Amino acid sequence: MIASQHSPGRPARDTTRSFRGDLRAPVAWGVVWGVLQAASPLAFFWLDDATVYALGLVLIAAVYIGFSVADGRGKVIAVETGVATVFVVTAAAAVTGSAWLLVAGLAGHGLKDLWQHRTGFVANTRWWPPFCATVDFVAAALIAVAILTDFHVGR
Repeated sequence: MIASQHSPGRPARDTTRSFRGDLRAPVAWGVVWGVLQAASPLAFFWLDDATVYALGLVLIAAVYIGFSVADGRGKVIAVETGVATVFVVTAAAAVTGSAWLLVAGLAGHGLKDLWQHRTGFVANTRWWPPFCATVDFVAAALIAVAILTDFHVGR
């Protein structure tokens, strides 16, 4: 038996916090990590910017495979592995192709995060999709600006 969240003499816990209030911290941290991701070639100065961004795209796509394994449903594992594969192929193509593929991959992953947040397809990821979507969109925007201005972060 699970104990009630409300006990006599104590006020009931507010479980209806506003949507915006719940997301303030994940979104704020997402902005911080998005900026860090956009600056990540500085930490790997011996690699080409596109390679570093591609590695980041693969890493963030792979996180959902871990979440799907934790979820435990075979369908979820299969879908998330398939989706991650699309991002891995996009990242690999971007290493020698257009840098715009990285922007598209990050923005696409952000859209996938928003879908995940709306549907709850993978269980127990309540705060992760808004955080990750923010990281993706911030990094994609900053990389797009770098491409448009011919600014190279690394080397």
